[in-house]
Formats: sequence, C-alpha cells, structure tokens
Amino acid sequence: MDHVLAFTLAAFVVVVIPGPSVLFAVSRAIAYGRTAALLTVLGGAIGSFVLAAAVAAGLGAVLQTSALLFTAVKLVGAAYLVHLGIKAFRKRRELRSAFEAGAGNPVSGRRTVVEGFVVAVTNPKSGVFFAAVLPQFVDPVGNVAGQMLVFGAIFAVLALVMDSAWGVLAGAARSWFGRSSRRLDMMGGAAGLTMVGLGVGLAVTGRKD
Repeated sequence: MDHVLAFTLAAFVVVVIPGPSVLFAVSRAIAYGRTAALLTVLGGAIGSFVLAAAVAAGLGAVLQTSALLFTAVKLVGAAYLVHLGIKAFRKRRELRSAFEAGAGNPVSGRRTVVEGFVVAVTNPKSGVFFAAVLPQFVDPVGNVAGQMLVFGAIFAVLALVMDSAWGVLAGAARSWFGRSSRRLDMMGGAAGLTMVGLGVGLAVTGRKD
C-alpha cells in the first residue's frame, strides 16, 4: 500500500500539469463540444493503460534503447495529430452549421474515442515515462507485471478525471464562443491549428540519438 500511495502522488503531480493530452482534449472541446472532449479523454485514458500494459510486457524498455522504434512511433503519432488538425481546420464552417442546428457533436462517439486512443498510444514519451517510473515503485518480491498494471490503471484513472475537468471547462467556454458565428469560425480554426502545432511539436522534439 505504501508503494501504491507513493505512485499515486507522483502520478497526480504529472497528470495535474497541463500537457499535450490536455491541449488535445481542450482543442476537441472547442471544436466539437464537451461530449467530444470527454470521449477523447476516455480514449486517451484507455490508451495510457494499454501503454502501461505494453511496458509491463517489455515494450517500454525497447523504446528506451531503440532510437529507430522511438522515432517511428513518434512520427506516426505526430502525423495523426496533424491529420486531425487539418481536418478540423478545413471543417470549421461545418462546425458553425452544426452548432447552429443544435448538433453539439458532429463526429461519432466511437470515432472520437478511437482518435483519443490513437493519440495516446502513439505517444512514445508516455511509454518511456512508464518504463522509467513504474519500476521505481514495484516491490520485486511480488508480481512485478501485475503491480505495473495496477499502477497503469491508477495513472489512467487520474488522467481521466483531471483531463475531463479541463474538457468540461473548455466546453463551457465553447458555449460563449458559439454566440457569435465569427467567433465560432475562429474557435474551430484555432482548435485545428492547436492540433497541428501539437503534431509538429511532437515530431521535432525529444529525438533520441
């Protein structure tokens, strides 16, 4: 239990600081509404747990030692973010039409969850984080893989709660933007550019030699 409490505190500190996952959820809230943001966060939390499971299975150690694999996974995630951003920017006027028609979420719920999942699971930095941090809290006498899965679940739940809070706040701001057609167009464009910026930032930073 001491190990669980210590990891929970460390994970909370990491999650509470806004990062790429928060910015992505916020951009989805601005573009498509609170429901889309919450579904995106749900997909991201599932992706985080899958990464933790992969680390428990040994993938994290591979990402730490293989520059080629790290870069490949990173570029896939970056390209996907850029794709979503360009798509959101091109459809910013469709967003206004959907908002005015009362359709709060113009994208399907399943697709939104999948997009959040893909963005999370293709972030190699999270995999390396799990590989570097999770073992520090493991009791080597017990079931190591099982403990790491528990820690991954704790991290995913914390991310789900904290990122959802950011999504709800951004969704509330979207309602204010929605009172003006021009502001709504700007909002949709800004959300798309934010996702493109996240993708480009992921692609050009954190390279391993």
